[in-house]
Amino acid sequence: MNPLLEQLSGSVAAAQNVEDLTRSLLEMLEAVTGIESTYLTSIDESQGTLEIRYAHNAGELQIPEGFSTAWDQTPCKRAMDEGRVYVDDISERWGDMAVVRDLGLRAYASMPVRRADGQLCGTLCAASRRERPSTPETGHILTLFAHLIGQQLERERLIQELTAANERLSRHAATDELTGLPNRRALMEALTRLLAQGRRRQAEVLVAFVDLDDFKAINDRHGHGVGDQFLAAIAQRLRTVLREEDVIARMGGDEFVVATLGPQAADASRGAQDTFRERIAQATQGRFDLPGGSFDYAGASVGAVAVPPQNALAAGDALRLADRRMYEIKQARRALLPVDFNPR
Repeated sequence: MNPLLEQLSGSVAAAQNVEDLTRSLLEMLEAVTGIESTYLTSIDESQGTLEIRYAHNAGELQIPEGFSTAWDQTPCKRAMDEGRVYVDDISERWGDMAVVRDLGLRAYASMPVRRADGQLCGTLCAASRRERPSTPETGHILTLFAHLIGQQLERERLIQELTAANERLSRHAATDELTGLPNRRALMEALTRLLAQGRRRQAEVLVAFVDLDDFKAINDRHGHGVGDQFLAAIAQRLRTVLREEDVIARMGGDEFVVATLGPQAADASRGAQDTFRERIAQATQGRFDLPGGSFDYAGASVGAVAVPPQNALAAGDALRLADRRMYEIKQARRALLPVDFNPR
C-alpha cells in the first residue's frame, strides 16, 4: 500500500474527534508538500471572523492557535474568491495584504471546508516563507483532507444534535409540563438518592406529602384554567421555602411531595418534623392573585414523616407513610371552611 494511504487510513480509523484527525492530517500535509506551516481555520461568516483552530508548525513560521482576525482580510478569503488552491507568488500577487507582508509569505495553499449542506465552516491552509512550486498532488491532497475534516465535523455536529435532543426528551419525560417540577417518575429517583444520602450522613430525611384541599371547588367555580394557574402558583411558593438541594415534585392532580435532609440522627427530634410540615403548610396558605381570578386559600393538608438513617426504607414506602399521615391531617381538618372565592 502507498505509505501515504497507509498512514491516512490509520489516522482516519484511529481518530476519536476532529482534533485527532486534523492534527494527523496537518502533519501529513506538511510532510507531503514541504510547506512548513499547516493549519485549520474556523470561520463565522455572520460575525465576519476567522480563527486558527489547529496548527502544525515545522519551521520558523509560527501560526498561533486561537488567533482571530477579520475574515475578509485573510488570504483564505482571497483564495476562495479567486478560485485558487495554490499561490506560489503570493508576495507579488497579494502583496497588498498586511498579513502577507507581515509574515513574509512566499507560498500559500487553501481549501474550503464545508459541511454536508454546503455551509462554509473553515479552511484547510498551508503557508511558507520559502518558495514552494505547486505540484499536482497538492491540490488533490488538500481536497481529500478538507473533505475528510468536513465529514468529521458533520459527524460530530449530528452527534451533538442527537445528544441534545436526547437530553431534551429525558428532561421532558421527567418533568411535569404544567408546573415545571419533576414528575412522579423523577421523584422516585431523587427520593431514593436522598434516602441513601441520609444513611451516609447519618441524618434523618423529612418527607412531606401535600394535598390541596378544595381544589375541585376552584375548578368548579372558576374553571380549569384558574385551577392550572393555582397549581403553578403552589409549585412556585413551595420552591421559595426550599433549599436548592431539596426534593420537590408534583405527584399528579393536586398532590405534591417535598423532601429534605434533616438533622443528624443524634440531634433528631419530633420538633424538626413538625417544623418542616408547618413550613410547607404555611407556604400554601394566603391570598392568590391569579390572571383568571383572586381568592384566599386556607391551605393544603400536609403530612410529614421523618425517616431515620438506620431505617433502610425504600422511596415508595416513605411516600406511603407520608401519604397516610397527610390523610390523618385531612380528616382532622374536615371542618375547614370552603374557599372564599372573589373573582376579578
